[in-house]
Amino acid sequence: MFDKILVANRGEIAVTVIRAARDMGIRTVAVCSEADRDALHAQMADECVCIGPASSRDSYLNMQAVLTAALMTGAQAIHPGYGFLSENPSFARLCKKCGITFISPPDTAMERMGDKATARETATQAGVPVVPGSAGVVATLADAQREAGRIGYPVMVKASAGGGGKGMRMARDVASLQAAFQNAQAEALAGFGDDRVYLERFMENPHHIEIQVMADTHGQVVHLGERECSIQRRNQKLVEEAGSPFAGRDLVARMGEDAVRLARSVGYVGAGTVEFLVDGSGSYYFMEMNTRIQVEHPVTEAVTGTNLICEQIRIAAGEPLSWRQEDIRFSGHAIECRILAESPAADFRPSPGTITSLHIPGGAGIRVDSAMYHGYVIPPYYDSMIAKVIAYAPDRPQAIQRMRRALTEFLVEGIQTNIEYQLAILRNPDFAAGTYDIGFIGRHGASLLEQS
Repeated sequence: MFDKILVANRGEIAVTVIRAARDMGIRTVAVCSEADRDALHAQMADECVCIGPASSRDSYLNMQAVLTAALMTGAQAIHPGYGFLSENPSFARLCKKCGITFISPPDTAMERMGDKATARETATQAGVPVVPGSAGVVATLADAQREAGRIGYPVMVKASAGGGGKGMRMARDVASLQAAFQNAQAEALAGFGDDRVYLERFMENPHHIEIQVMADTHGQVVHLGERECSIQRRNQKLVEEAGSPFAGRDLVARMGEDAVRLARSVGYVGAGTVEFLVDGSGSYYFMEMNTRIQVEHPVTEAVTGTNLICEQIRIAAGEPLSWRQEDIRFSGHAIECRILAESPAADFRPSPGTITSLHIPGGAGIRVDSAMYHGYVIPPYYDSMIAKVIAYAPDRPQAIQRMRRALTEFLVEGIQTNIEYQLAILRNPDFAAGTYDIGFIGRHGASLLEQS
């Protein structure tokens, strides 16, 4: 087992990894930008190294700076969290050259699954159903027009690299394809430094359901059930549930088997998430694989009684998985709400600033992952998520009620947040009934804003 791990991230995920390492008796090194010198993760770790200016490009994405910090402090491994360097195969190779363990899947698996177009081809070869689309990337507008005509409108133009809902545009007809193609390329280049895109048939209001997988270096691969992620705004997840109120156990079992088969086919190791789109009839299609821990992993931990971060660390140290597939049991229901520093009334504009008053909710079944504290200055340079509230209960109605109670207790002053907006979602009859899909925000957006 490792003696010391460097955490190459910030915010709540850095705090979560530091806590997991501490539970395992492992010392931690934080890295921070100049804007994050007073951040909670920088204060919690046993050591902290400032690696550059506020800009992510000059700090958290600076591979040389992160590796230098690890070598200086004697860290034996690097945990990347999610985002930043977490799905960067070049960084994985650099770590290997430096004799440092990167707590991630192999670089070859990251390359095959991290590139969305290549991942589609890999899934097809593994016998996993995929959304009809282009055979690979489309380089020109003429190629896109030809492929869209073959696939059939409407189509989604999607970035081949990256994730997080960026670099995605929908075209309903040939007239709107040019703008969708060019805008997706531009956003992909700005966000990921890679303007390659591919096309998929647009599915009207499906369910977005993902399967959590874990694999070790001894050939064992398991899945830990599903998460319903269909509450989204601008392709960004807002609320996640485990399990899905839509998918039955037979459907989840088939998706789980496909997710495990896909992971095996690429020699996967560590934590990963296989994401599917599911239509109203229960037919499902592979969308992408995230080769890292997910923001919403706590809901899976809640219903399976596991700690996925600790398991990542054990696997990276060469230990076998703690469980076999038949050992995994599902109990109760969990919901996660992402709390963002933004103003829903001002078109969800980010709201950085100083936390002047703060009360974190608690009580039975409530977990809050956050790096906030009283007096903390939320910088304007990074993602706007400031907390995750996770509610767990024996069944879904009780989990919803606990989440409502937690959100009404959650007090954050000095900035704007989406807490009231999340409460409006939780109070919506369609959400309460579990009859929602990806079109939920589109149908209810105006009324949600009125209620918040």
